[in-house]
Parts: sequence; structure tokens; C-alpha cells
Amino acid sequence: MPSRRAGARAPKARRRGSARRDASRRPATPRIGTSRVVAPRVSIESQPWARLVPHLEPLGIDVERTIGQIKRYASAVLEWNRGVSNLISRNDESRLVDRHLVESVQPATWLKSSGAMRWLDFGSGAGLPAIPLRLAGVGEEWTLVESRRNKTLFIRKLLLDNKIDRVSVVCQRLEMLVGDPLMASGFDGFTARATLPLAETLDLARHFVRQGGFAFLWKGSGLDQEMRSSTGWRDHWEESGRIEVGSGPISVIRYIRK
Repeated sequence: MPSRRAGARAPKARRRGSARRDASRRPATPRIGTSRVVAPRVSIESQPWARLVPHLEPLGIDVERTIGQIKRYASAVLEWNRGVSNLISRNDESRLVDRHLVESVQPATWLKSSGAMRWLDFGSGAGLPAIPLRLAGVGEEWTLVESRRNKTLFIRKLLLDNKIDRVSVVCQRLEMLVGDPLMASGFDGFTARATLPLAETLDLARHFVRQGGFAFLWKGSGLDQEMRSSTGWRDHWEESGRIEVGSGPISVIRYIRK
């Protein structure tokens, strides 16, 4: 065996921990619990976008172009949801189309047929239902009222990045805007999805919607109980129809301002 040269160092054995350190440098696949998290682009493309088509076609718009715009909006929702703060439940990410977008645009023809041009959306959150409705051509001008700053930051960035015009965002509680002369009776239409109980929502809405204007409320399975538990809203509003939307127990109810 050849002798080792004087002063030469023997090669060191690879330490057991080094392999772990090398592995730690590799980009990890993000996980939630034990389930692999699908990248936003993959999640968006795998969803059933064709389900929006029958609700968009009667609007007389370019359906393909509109779905493309809604896809970009949906991608922004998922990216913000993953990287900044929650806009929707993580469990809803894979069913964004079914759970949120279909519910938002399914009554679009009904809203458009009301003739309302200036809309106020209460408790906009991630921009639902207002942003999909605006992209679908409902109304000419929208004001979105949302009290949580991180969500208004998302909507403002979305509007800027996607050049969505004639939509403004107010970071405030709606009750704090009651009496504002710039908003009093200044709207033809009002929308609210999953916000306050029915009576409280309509009591607020009456300050902002002109006589003869409309309120469209998205409500869940407790709707009938809410309507029976309080009747004071009838002094200012008349119910004028309802439709079921989406795949769950969600109804959209239309009210006319007396």
C-alpha cells in the first residue's frame, strides 16, 4: 500500500448531519396538514370554468374574454391567500368556482335587469360578489365597503393591476357612513353576501339606496327564520323575489326600497 505523504491530512468522513443540511437547502413542497398544496395556477386551471358560461351568456358580453378576466381575479385571490393573509377559507381554494364565483354571477342577469347603474357592495371581503359582477357588465359604477384593511389593500391592488375601472373601495364600517351626504340615497342597487343578519343589513341599506332602488342579499339556510324574527325592515323594503344559487342552500333575495 502506498504510504501517506508526511503532513498530508486524511480525507474527513462526510458527517452525518451534512446530508440533512443539504436536503434542507432544497426547496420544500409546501403542505397544509398532510395534503400537498397545489400551485395557484394549477388550481385555477383545474376548476370547472364552464359552469360560469350559462350565467354569462344571457348578459350579451364576450364570455371568453370575461372568463379570462375572472380567472385573473381568481388567481390573485389565491396568491394573496397563500402569501399575505386569508381572503377565503383554505378549504375553499380548490372549489373557488363552485363555492364563490358561480354563486356571485348566477343572478347577474337578474341584477342587470333591475336597471340599477350605481351599486354599493357591503362587506366585500375578497371582492365577492362585486368584482365578478362588475367584470360581467352589471352596473356602471361600484363602491365596495370593507372594514378590514388587509382586504381593502388586496382589492385596490387588484383594481390597479387589472385596470378595472369605475370601482372604488372604502375602508370603513358601513354604519359609520350613515349620514354621509355623498352617499345618502346615492345608489340604485345594494349587494351583501354573508354579512350581518337580514334585518340589520336592510336597516343599513335603506340609508344608501334611493326609493325604488334594489337590494340583493345572499343568505343561507337561516333565511326564513331571520325574516320571521324581525319585521321592522318591512317599513322600508318590499321583498320581490328570490332564487337559489350555487350547489348549497344559498338564496339571493331581491328587495325594493319603498
